[in-house]
Amino acid sequence: MSVKIIPLALKKIKRRGIPSEWVEETISNPDQIVEGYRGRRVAQKVYYVVDKNMLLRVVLEDNTVVTAYLTSQIGRYWR
Repeated sequence: MSVKIIPLALKKIKRRGIPSEWVEETISNPDQIVEGYRGRRVAQKVYYVVDKNMLLRVVLEDNTVVTAYLTSQIGRYWR
């Protein structure tokens, strides 16, 4: 599947220090995909970062990455 990343999302991913390989891996091989707002899909994958598990959430609108972020609140988002 060909996925495009909008420029603002690229800027946010870089600023947040998220490796681009993680974003690609989360899209191609997610641990889970959940429904987001306005029909968006959220690909989720757990990574071990600085001695704790973190959830990478990649928000997709069709085949376009809108944003991506890491959170420690796995229980809040995991379905």
